[in-house]
Amino acid sequence: MSKSKIIGLIALLAIVAILAGTLVWRQIGPKPAAPVQPVETVNVNGYLGGEKIGLFDDPVFLKAAAAQGLDVNYRKAGSLAMMTADTKGMDYLFPSSRAAVEYGAAQGVKATQSDIVFNSPIVLYTHKVVADGLVAGGIMSKGKDGVYSMDMAKAVDAMLANKTWADVGYAAGYGQFRIDSTDPVQSNSGNEYAALIATVLNGGQPATTDSLARDGDKIRTIFAKSGWMETSSEDAFNQFLTLGVGSKPMMVGYESQILDLAVNQPSAFKQIKDDVVIVYPTPTVWSTHTLMALDKKGEKLLSVLKSSEIQKLAWTRHGFRAANFSGTDSIKRFKVGGTLEQVTAVSELPRNNAMQALIELLKGLTPQPQ
Repeated sequence: MSKSKIIGLIALLAIVAILAGTLVWRQIGPKPAAPVQPVETVNVNGYLGGEKIGLFDDPVFLKAAAAQGLDVNYRKAGSLAMMTADTKGMDYLFPSSRAAVEYGAAQGVKATQSDIVFNSPIVLYTHKVVADGLVAGGIMSKGKDGVYSMDMAKAVDAMLANKTWADVGYAAGYGQFRIDSTDPVQSNSGNEYAALIATVLNGGQPATTDSLARDGDKIRTIFAKSGWMETSSEDAFNQFLTLGVGSKPMMVGYESQILDLAVNQPSAFKQIKDDVVIVYPTPTVWSTHTLMALDKKGEKLLSVLKSSEIQKLAWTRHGFRAANFSGTDSIKRFKVGGTLEQVTAVSELPRNNAMQALIELLKGLTPQPQ
């Protein structure tokens, strides 16, 4: 056989081998992946407490929701105000406490599913010059760890006695000593502050309908010291930061607000970090942020919020402690001075009937001139 024929035969055999191998591979090899079907996206709408807007605008949260087919939209509303708002076309409500959920149930709001998603303690915010003055005056204290605490029994007594800011240690303060809050009839932080005052007046035991009947005038007197009250905790916090010590010496808020600011607005935090002070009331109360699903889409959103990814995101970027307190590393990660690793001086909220009586007590309140 000639050399050229031998080369041709070898080439033919090689082609046959390749074709045979290809046929065998198609039989035993892995099947090609099916084309990826895009996730069908649906709009999910609801009412949201303002302090959680940062989380709901976070690209990581939006991506996680989109992966489950949800395009999440919200309208800002106070925790109690959303319970009496029009829920047509709404798939969820996201107030800041179980008390608001119970209030909603009493108003006829029917949730298909609800669960606590995050926790955050109620705190006070003030300015360093005010804090140091109140420490000197004995109504507040500062620990060796740099944590400021407010004796709420002394604070309530001072407000009922019409003490001035100068009387309690802040000589530059104008008018009567007060702690500003959001509207307790519409917003959770104001409502829980009212519950805390009522509990202090009841000797440290959660207020009851009987104690509210006894102490109602005192509670109204304390809230009448405030002027205009915002319906959103986030709006109130922004006003506190913007207006300064002359307008708002002290206010009620959530611990998460200063932590969120430190992470997401570092330039703004740098401007206020040597002035704004976080103060832990003794006692305080926990705010239990609870998602109320109104339909299947709301239930799917609840599942996203409870996922380990979003629980971690809510803590590390927005300062919300996890519902089960797991997966949250040290609060030192935020580099915010004067924060507590664990909040131990905590009072239980009053029962639902007392909380509803408290709301009725404070409706139509007229502020007193300072």
